[in-house]
Amino acid sequence: MHLLKLLCSNIIVLIQHCIGKALALNVELRSLWPNEEVYYEYHPERVRWHAVNQLCIQRSGSLAVVRSAAEKQNLTNYLQSLNVSEPVWIARRAPEINGTLILKFLDRRELQSARLLHTFSNMAAVTVCARLHFSPTCHGPSTVLSYSIRSFINEFQLRARVMPNQPVQLALLVHNKHSPYLSVFANDNSWHSVCVSWTGNGGKWAMSVDGQEVRRGISLYSSGYIGGGGIFIIGQEQDAFGSSLKSDEAFCGSITQLHVWDQVLDAREIRTMEKECSLIPSGLLFRWGRSRLEMTPSLQTHWGYIQCQEHSQMPKNENCITFHPGSGDWSWVNCDTQRGGVCQFHKELLGGIGTTKFPNTPFFTQISRDLHANPELEDHNSSSSTEHELNWLSSLAQSVLTAIETDPDIITPSDMLHLTQTIEQAAASQVNKTSVPSGVLRSMASSYLLLASGLIDPVLARQWLDMKPLGINLRPFMVIESIEKILWALADKIFSDMKSFALLTKNIDVLMEPRELSHANRSNVYKPSTHVNHSRSQEEILISETEVQRLYSLGHKNVMFIHTYYSHLMEVLSRTELKAFTNKYTDSGQSVTGHLATGVISATVRDVSREENIPVSVQYTLSTVKVVESSKLVTPLCIFWNVSAIAPSVSDWSDKGCRVLYSGPNLTSCFCNHTTNFAILMNYMDAWWSEEEAMVLSKLTFIGSGASLCALVVTLMLLTVLDIPKSERTSIHKNLFISLAFAQIVLLCSGSAVHNKVACTMVAALLHLFFMAAFSWMLVEGLLLWSKVVTVNMSEDRHMKYYYLIGWGLPVLIVSITLASASGDYSADEYCWLSVHNGVIWSFVGPVIFIITVNMMVLTRVVFITISTAKRRSLMMSDSTSPIEQVSEQIRAGVKAVLVLLPILGLTWLCGVLVPFSIIIAYIFILLNSLQGLFIFLIYGVYNTEIRSTFNRIKERRKARNFSISGSSRPSSSITNSQPGSSPVPGTLGRHDFDADQPGSLSKSSDCGSLSLSTGNSTIYE
Repeated sequence: MHLLKLLCSNIIVLIQHCIGKALALNVELRSLWPNEEVYYEYHPERVRWHAVNQLCIQRSGSLAVVRSAAEKQNLTNYLQSLNVSEPVWIARRAPEINGTLILKFLDRRELQSARLLHTFSNMAAVTVCARLHFSPTCHGPSTVLSYSIRSFINEFQLRARVMPNQPVQLALLVHNKHSPYLSVFANDNSWHSVCVSWTGNGGKWAMSVDGQEVRRGISLYSSGYIGGGGIFIIGQEQDAFGSSLKSDEAFCGSITQLHVWDQVLDAREIRTMEKECSLIPSGLLFRWGRSRLEMTPSLQTHWGYIQCQEHSQMPKNENCITFHPGSGDWSWVNCDTQRGGVCQFHKELLGGIGTTKFPNTPFFTQISRDLHANPELEDHNSSSSTEHELNWLSSLAQSVLTAIETDPDIITPSDMLHLTQTIEQAAASQVNKTSVPSGVLRSMASSYLLLASGLIDPVLARQWLDMKPLGINLRPFMVIESIEKILWALADKIFSDMKSFALLTKNIDVLMEPRELSHANRSNVYKPSTHVNHSRSQEEILISETEVQRLYSLGHKNVMFIHTYYSHLMEVLSRTELKAFTNKYTDSGQSVTGHLATGVISATVRDVSREENIPVSVQYTLSTVKVVESSKLVTPLCIFWNVSAIAPSVSDWSDKGCRVLYSGPNLTSCFCNHTTNFAILMNYMDAWWSEEEAMVLSKLTFIGSGASLCALVVTLMLLTVLDIPKSERTSIHKNLFISLAFAQIVLLCSGSAVHNKVACTMVAALLHLFFMAAFSWMLVEGLLLWSKVVTVNMSEDRHMKYYYLIGWGLPVLIVSITLASASGDYSADEYCWLSVHNGVIWSFVGPVIFIITVNMMVLTRVVFITISTAKRRSLMMSDSTSPIEQVSEQIRAGVKAVLVLLPILGLTWLCGVLVPFSIIIAYIFILLNSLQGLFIFLIYGVYNTEIRSTFNRIKERRKARNFSISGSSRPSSSITNSQPGSSPVPGTLGRHDFDADQPGSLSKSSDCGSLSLSTGNSTIYE
């Protein structure tokens, strides 16, 4: 969710990486559709709020929303029918406050104010709550509300202080006693609920924002009461009783839903009001209403509705809402708590698309009039249902576009909201029909795209901006996501025709190309249509020939290349979403501010046989527009709209995997890479590699890992099948080889899981587990080596239970803790391995560095002991060897020890620390470690003393058996020629006994629990 750079010229690519069935409707649209029937589905699995929310969305639903007493009762009855007694997750947004009067203080004028038409008596306690919207451009001190009596002017006030780029500060004043200013919320151009309370009992006071108490205190006018008979004014300070209003301290913004109680509402009651959008009736003195206010003529007002809990940008450690089926109450619980959840799905209210009933608004009145006047829609008895619905959708799209072109101001945000959802449902119900001919599906998709083009036209930018009070952000991209999903579904249905699909509208250009991949693959290049704007003739997006060949090698045969280009989206977003692109951070942690400066281009490769999207690397070029003065420093940044497969709520701009290739005055080229290779395992700084480099790394990984896997399997078979005595050393070897083999298997299969976020997270967890287990057993190898060589402890089987605890228990513990603490950000978006950007990668790199350090110390000590042994032996043989030969023998012993121990101590991974700094190091790292299994096979299989001795015994046993058979079958004539002493003597072969239990003189006796440090032995440690 990090993005953009400096106020313009940012480059956008919309690459869809999430899978899921097409045409899943957006949850925010659903939750705002009034008067709809729903049915529920309970999911008993205990998961976090974000996980169950994503599960509901993946099933084309949403978390249950309770907006009325009837819905509350329906949900209670449903859960009780299933005998569910524990609280369950529901949606965190509460219902809207409909039809409320909103006071708009446009600027600071002394003539703008509102007075409460209520006579107050003496109050020993008071609570005032209101919903406030501060103007982000109006700075300085201001007075939200003031209450004065004849004997004392500053009897009760709520004061504010707004500074540029600072949170809004509020302070309470009672009888001229001032509380400290508190930073309560960001000046984010959104609504916030504020409650202040005071009591004369000790001067206790409290302030709550958005249902949460932010501060409480004492000794604020501790012995008294608020006098009665006063004047309560909104938006102004009173320097005299009911008059002498000052413009320099006037409120600037909007106020609604102001209520007054003559008692202190505690934190629980305030939270209840916030989450249920209801008032506490006890002690309510003043209730908000137009008839209860006296307003100055210059004060602007309007009727509207605001969203409860408008400020809902929740950090991951914030609270979410649970519903208790027994009592029907709501409660706030940490979002990371494990609970079941309830999804809700919307029944089809309409008998068909053509019978849709529109809201009674001027826009839809005109649309309905046009549709009824269409003769093709009147006589639908002579046409099939599918043809009628297709005609209806086409006519609706034409009517909407005509209305928008004629008078764009006629459409309201509410109309757009209803229209978007209605058409999405129509498209979803039709495209999912497998019996509909492909030609009809193409026509329906064309009509929907035509309508979508009208909805994201720059002339409707104001309507998108006016959706802000509805709590809907970046809604143009929600339409784009729906377009992409429709095209995915269309690709699955029309691929068999092997015909391209192309559509050019005012704001959208679409091209779909089917292709059956083979060995002779070529690149795929898409150039948006340029007859509208010739300056964009150089714009393109390229999927290289190498990348297409990679898709074929992964088993993808029937694919559809889907390309879309949104030519005027930057004009819509530049007017409506400027603030959404400020104060963001790139994945490198750099704070940036940006502005769209290009069109938005999309490339999707869809495997129609599997009905899933395939991540690909792309290179694209887009033309930029001049949006700032040339004197300002502008740096382009390549980004894409990232639709998460776990939580759509985290959809945002991202620069992960993308970088700038070329930046000129009119064009910018970018490259985005989302492939996987072995070097990623130690890429803890997210280093960039070119497409060619990434492809070489991937090929080296698959070749090396495949060879290592085969070698490890053969080595394990040798250790298991052959008659090798059991020992601690052999058991540890087997566990190390098993963990490495499973790690290589998962690594080789990881590429096929990139497109599925859940599967990718599972693959990342398995890779983490098995590679961590391999390193844990490498640590055990080091500990055993230290025990046998340095401390010379030859006891057997005494420490194996601790070794198993380290080898398998420690990895399980590390992976479990990491999964629990990662909160859905465990794996990266571009590959199935630990995320670099939130530090999860260090749960692997950190232990690896520690283990390598320990094993380095062990190896150093063992090498010293080996060289010392060789030196003593050389001294004993000094008469027959020269000094040069002695030194050579010592060097050979040390080098031999290092080469033999490197594979099982994991020291070749040491160069992995330098992977982010050099591509050469990355190549070396892959060669050394992807071939680790092959090195193990050569050293601990082919040249293993015990294995070679076992093979020698088998060979000698077979030779002896053949000799015995040959001796017993000789002809009798040969016996007559025997001479004394020449005949075989019984027992002559006794000294060559080949019994496995009695090796004899041909097999060197060995103690598998001991270690030989003699330089004449074939290995140092086996």
